Amino acid sequence: MTFTGSGDGQSGSARAHFVLVPMLAQGHTIPMTDMARLLAEHGAQVSFITTPVNASRLAGFAADVEAAGLAVRLVELHFPSAKFGLPDGCENLDMIQSTDLLSNFMDAIAALQEPLKAYLHEQQRSPPSCIISDLIHWWTGDIARELGIPRLTFSGFCGFSSLIRYITYHNNVFQNVKDENELITITGFPTPLELTKAKCPGNFCIPGMEQIRKKFLEEELKSDGEVINSFQELETLYIESFEQTTKKKIWAVGPMCLCHRDNNTMAARGNKASMDEAQCLQWLDSMKPGSVVFVSFGSLACTTPQQLVELGLGLETSRKPFIWVIKAGAKLPEVEEWLADEFEERVKNRGMVIRGWAPQLMILQHQAVGGFMTHCGWNSTIEGICAGVPMITWPHFGEQFLNEKLLVDVLKIGMEVGVKGVTQWGSENQEVMVTRDEVQKAVNTLMDEGAAAEEMRVRAKDCAIKARRAFDEGGSSNDNIRLLIQEMEIKTNACGSVVDTDGNKLSFLV
Repeated sequence: MTFTGSGDGQSGSARAHFVLVPMLAQGHTIPMTDMARLLAEHGAQVSFITTPVNASRLAGFAADVEAAGLAVRLVELHFPSAKFGLPDGCENLDMIQSTDLLSNFMDAIAALQEPLKAYLHEQQRSPPSCIISDLIHWWTGDIARELGIPRLTFSGFCGFSSLIRYITYHNNVFQNVKDENELITITGFPTPLELTKAKCPGNFCIPGMEQIRKKFLEEELKSDGEVINSFQELETLYIESFEQTTKKKIWAVGPMCLCHRDNNTMAARGNKASMDEAQCLQWLDSMKPGSVVFVSFGSLACTTPQQLVELGLGLETSRKPFIWVIKAGAKLPEVEEWLADEFEERVKNRGMVIRGWAPQLMILQHQAVGGFMTHCGWNSTIEGICAGVPMITWPHFGEQFLNEKLLVDVLKIGMEVGVKGVTQWGSENQEVMVTRDEVQKAVNTLMDEGAAAEEMRVRAKDCAIKARRAFDEGGSSNDNIRLLIQEMEIKTNACGSVVDTDGNKLSFLV
């Protein structure tokens, strides 16, 4: 077990000590690093649970919070890869090469229960006040109950998609539906809604995952509430309905990415970018304001080489400036051959291709960016909202189709590229093609001066203003993060702890 950071061991009237346990996947870990920073900036102490390989990816984050003097401690727990039949060092979801290994991976994560419990029992000078863990980490509920502290869940979804997920999961809405493309009316949702089984999260068969899903749904009912990376003013109706449906407190504390106030912390967020940030900024500075479309499909979406070529040709024929992030995984050599075959030369004056990880938040916030083609993962979606840019939606799987509905139908700051079907994670061969003509049409419609595009731009800018107001002093999310910390401090200071003869800590009211 390894510790890095500046967590303290104060005694007396204790400040709240939050234990954050993210899912070991970039799209889940990154917002929880933002949460850690946000809690610490408001005076809380944070233990951030990770593993050695993931900690190496978080080196920039660890250095940044340490330099800022924030009480965030990175706690590295040994990950038992070999014991569960995984390759050595396979500690993140993006390292899983086959869905056949997914249940092994989840079992290995669940095996962190005992070492995490041991670490928390040792924190007698600064006992934990609250566990905030990914929804899928059902096993953290037992730890919280043993310690007598609350456990809050975090799924990485917005309120809109969280409510749909909760209703469809707990009411077994799709249990007897045979046709995955049949439209089903979702009862209990506050506005009229029809969805297909295929386009709802979790409705796909991966060996071993059904039992894990059953466990985390049972634990969700026992949890003490949920933290969401959204803000009240964006989706008031859906957050309130989610609270009423779950009968639990929903802490809307986003957009958490706004805790990054300069390019250095933005660039350190997540992984190490695959290119020089200064080079990227220099290129953007050379472009006219609002002229660039940014294209990125997140850390897990697997796009076939054929689809990448079609997308690239659509960007080329649109004749609009673009930054295109390509993460083609094992098939990157095939894509490289096509890129080298004059494509980059043809678009060199108005196109930049980034291979691998990119400083997305920094790029989106640049004044040259006027549109965002996105897979509609919530991290990317909320970052686009904060940047005030309209979006072209290209969902792949999970709740991404639900986020598309929020962007296109509710907020009206997005337009569909024309995806007809679902590309399940780990099954990229099933991807439904989007043609170069559809890409060109979407880019030109969004980036041209038409009335519909201008209305979207106005609405997007308004969403960004509301996001900033919610996050800043006196805003709804700022108030919620303070209230969350205060509530946990009250509970911490109302409890004492003793250690029994076996070395186990027992909590009790004083």
